[in-house]
Amino acid sequence: MQELVVDFITSLDGYGAAEGWPGWWGLQGPEYLAWLGQQPERDYTILMGANTYRLMSGIAASAGTLTDEEDAATAGLARTSKVVFSSTLQAPLAWANTRLVSADAVEAVAAMKRDGASPMRTLGSLTLCRSLLEAGLVDRFRVVVFPVITGTTGRDRIYDRYPDVALDLLASRTFDGRLQLLDYRPTVLVVPPGTQPAS
Repeated sequence: MQELVVDFITSLDGYGAAEGWPGWWGLQGPEYLAWLGQQPERDYTILMGANTYRLMSGIAASAGTLTDEEDAATAGLARTSKVVFSSTLQAPLAWANTRLVSADAVEAVAAMKRDGASPMRTLGSLTLCRSLLEAGLVDRFRVVVFPVITGTTGRDRIYDRYPDVALDLLASRTFDGRLQLLDYRPTVLVVPPGTQPAS
């Protein structure tokens, strides 16, 4: 059975981005960027939805206008095997090493976990991640928390409409003295702990 990791970056108040702020809230440092390039999951197949594909393939197309570190991270993504779940995009997709799947994402990922040749991780794609978590397919839930609160400008609120989930901490790490990586094993809860399901 192949592993599936849900991977998020987030502000302290749970947003994936903020209006007017640069990528990574402008707080990416050398330790974090080095980890992005060296993490053991670099050989995992990346799963994403159509919106994330449009955003990330657009960034990849602008290579040469980014910082050296951002260019290196983008080049690494281009070399990685990627699967996009969408009923609106049309094949062939322009971003290198990307396969389009129009079938139901939960069924497709369940089959990839069972029969696939490589482990998987997500990139953005809030709705896709929520569906995979609800279906019990997620083995690890990893979050890098950036030390900002973007209550006024925050967008892409990550945990809205998620089920209740218990998280067992597997590992943690601090990057550049300010970013916190938290790696969890998730368990979707039917009812809050200490209560009994309705009969």
